[in-house]
Amino acid sequence: MRAKLTLASSLVFFVVALFAFFSPELSNVSRETFAAENPTNSQVSEGLTCQCGCGLTVANCNMPTCGFSVPMRREIDRMIGEGKTRAQIIAFYRQQYGEKVLSAPTTEGFNLLAWTMPFIALVLGGGAMVLAVGRWHSHQPSAPSDSNPATPPATFDPELRRKLEKELEERR
Repeated sequence: MRAKLTLASSLVFFVVALFAFFSPELSNVSRETFAAENPTNSQVSEGLTCQCGCGLTVANCNMPTCGFSVPMRREIDRMIGEGKTRAQIIAFYRQQYGEKVLSAPTTEGFNLLAWTMPFIALVLGGGAMVLAVGRWHSHQPSAPSDSNPATPPATFDPELRRKLEKELEERR
């Protein structure tokens, strides 16, 4: 039991250490991605979700007369022409429309939980399953100490026993 508890705590420690090791890297990657000096329209519009109801990004909205993505692409081209970075353009639209306009949650604050919680749940669920299976295998059903399997139970009818033995003899 103590060994299993140590295994579970080691697994939890490993997951926490892995999370702590990789989470700063996630933040750096997202900052590097947003810090592109000369963004293209497709780079910026891939980071924004179309609000017409199609569920696609602004770059992939396939409605030729979309009332949201078509003007937004023109506006993004204008902002790029003014020399704005991808981060500045996305921040502008984020301020105007809120978090719903982003095509992916940010890797900051509470949204970091949205990225990591599925993996944490899988690891914890797997650990719980390993512990449960280990307990089931280590727990042997115990027979009562006063029972002897060679002797028939006391409530067994002797007439039925004779009948059973007779039928078994006939089949041999």
